[in-house]
Amino acid sequence: MNGPLESLRRVTERPLLRALAVIALVAVALLLMWRTDEPPAPDPEAAALRGPAEPDGFVVDGTYTAYDESGNLEVRFSSPRIEQFEKGNMATMVSPTADIHGEPGTEPWTISANNGSLLQNENLLYLTGNVRIIRPIGDREATLITSKLTLDNDQNILYTDAPVEITDRTGVTRATGMKGWINDRILELNSDVEGRYETVH
Repeated sequence: MNGPLESLRRVTERPLLRALAVIALVAVALLLMWRTDEPPAPDPEAAALRGPAEPDGFVVDGTYTAYDESGNLEVRFSSPRIEQFEKGNMATMVSPTADIHGEPGTEPWTISANNGSLLQNENLLYLTGNVRIIRPIGDREATLITSKLTLDNDQNILYTDAPVEITDRTGVTRATGMKGWINDRILELNSDVEGRYETVH
């Protein structure tokens, strides 16, 4: 009866067949090793989901901190997900929140938004979607809401040309466009300013 063991015995008894079998095994092993070095074929569905602007890296629950020349804290912001793009040295953020510090000893402004983009070369932070600034004013707080905002970290200013609404316990102010000087704690409304105020007792 000729079974697999008998065939194997015949191959091992014949040097030529044994050599051919070894060569065949080596060839198959080399082919398998060569194929494993190839990168996997791209998944077209994953590429479509990812889109054309794939990040070069990302950080989960990241925090960015910046200091001035004297070592004083200027900006600290965090995001559940930050994606880094080498092109343009840009980072995008989901649901960023930031504490913007002015002169030492002053209360920071707290800023939050749905999305953010940091252009690191220009030191500019663009915020979009439900942008909210909470700023202390003496013994009370004021909340400013707008759809977009730019923070210039070099100049310590923030600005927008979009409509803004400022609310505190004394009333509501609406305007189109705003510019703020963080160090001086000054906020300037550009145009179409209207307000409703109540006397605080």
